[in-house]
Amino acid sequence: MEANVTEKINFSDWDIAEYLDTKEDIIACLEVAIAESNTKFLFETLGAITRSKGMAKIARELGVTREGLYKSLSSEGRPSFETVIKLLDLLGMRVRLEQKSA
Repeated sequence: MEANVTEKINFSDWDIAEYLDTKEDIIACLEVAIAESNTKFLFETLGAITRSKGMAKIARELGVTREGLYKSLSSEGRPSFETVIKLLDLLGMRVRLEQKSA
């Protein structure tokens, strides 16, 4: 029997925000994003985490618009360090530094 090569397969968009259920998931996701040393990827990751917790609610708590928060947490965004620290605080996290291994 021959396969029908004209048959279309539809894929839905996959959104990691739908799978960030626990603090451990969120921390693991952030650790990967930080390890990549790519700010665009980090901001997108923060955006996914924020969506998983409710973008509108967090935007209100940060004192910014939902649209502004979406924009700053996109690959083209450039949120201030203050915004990132406040966002992490709202997510129940903080930044901690450690020395790189040789």
